[in-house]
Amino acid sequence: MSSEFGEVIPVHADVDPVPSATVGRRERGKTLKQTRIFGAAADLFEEHGYAAVTTQQIADRADVSIGTLFRYAATKAELLLMVYNEVFAAAVAEGEAVSATLDEPIERVLALVTPVLEAGHVASENTVAYQRDLLFGPADEQFRSKGLAIVLRLETLIARGLDPALRSDADLTDSPAMAAARAVFAVVHMEIAHPVGAPRPAATPSDSLREQVALIVTGYLTRHPSGPHN
Repeated sequence: MSSEFGEVIPVHADVDPVPSATVGRRERGKTLKQTRIFGAAADLFEEHGYAAVTTQQIADRADVSIGTLFRYAATKAELLLMVYNEVFAAAVAEGEAVSATLDEPIERVLALVTPVLEAGHVASENTVAYQRDLLFGPADEQFRSKGLAIVLRLETLIARGLDPALRSDADLTDSPAMAAARAVFAVVHMEIAHPVGAPRPAATPSDSLREQVALIVTGYLTRHPSGPHN
């Protein structure tokens, strides 16, 4: 049997199991520690920027030992992924809600990506570090797969935003709509990441991004005016 925090070793058949109340306390204790670590990392990254924060500072702020911290996240990069996965997921959910109220494909797609841009411009150094580890980090980082699942969700929402008539059960993996969605995600990524040291543009889509999204959406709809609905 396993939990979010690792494998629970089963007891021998002739040994009395640990009382459920004790197990419950342990799990609650783990959850509380993870919450403290998450909150400490989020606060310190916001206050000082990712590069300036150490894992020891996070452990001290969370009031846990460095060894305990490393049981929840093996590296500082994993802590950043843990924190910004939540930010990214919330932005995607916000965009999904707004996009669902719109009829025009370009505006639907822009509505999906605008909250991601807004979140990315709040602390661009942290966001760029998050994007780097999300896209190019080690495959075994435990929170990276969760972040990539959020990317896939955003791309799927963009693909369906291009053409709401796409069947809900259609496999979009290699579809033209998903190819267009990946292109949109790529230009959004560059809008946030480049150039890192330059004055930041407004949080809403720039004219350049709006034009690029319009080109991608128009190109898709020109090639597939009624949408590949199978």
